[in-house]
Amino acid sequence: MYAIIEESGGQRKVAEGEQILIDLHEGGQAAAGATVTFDRVLMVKPEGTDAAIGRPYIEGASVTAEIVEPIVAGDKLHIYKFRPKKGYKRKTGHRQRYTSVKVTKINH
Repeated sequence: MYAIIEESGGQRKVAEGEQILIDLHEGGQAAAGATVTFDRVLMVKPEGTDAAIGRPYIEGASVTAEIVEPIVAGDKLHIYKFRPKKGYKRKTGHRQRYTSVKVTKINH
């Protein structure tokens, strides 16, 4: 069984037991083991049956997840600024912070 949820303005395909990264939850102050509920479920596909598709969301459906790590640093992105013939070069970097969660249950 899998579901498609809306999280932080984007859509994500999740399955039970899967570990995913979401945008930083509660500013990184959330405790490990706490539960997070996603109630914006767009689609649920149980095994062997047809998919339930919401318009835009499925009423009463939710996805429950448990926080594994409150703060996880993402991959480093390098930003280069350059102006030709001017001698201007700058290099900066950025690491996005995420919260790691494990999907425990898909309710529909």
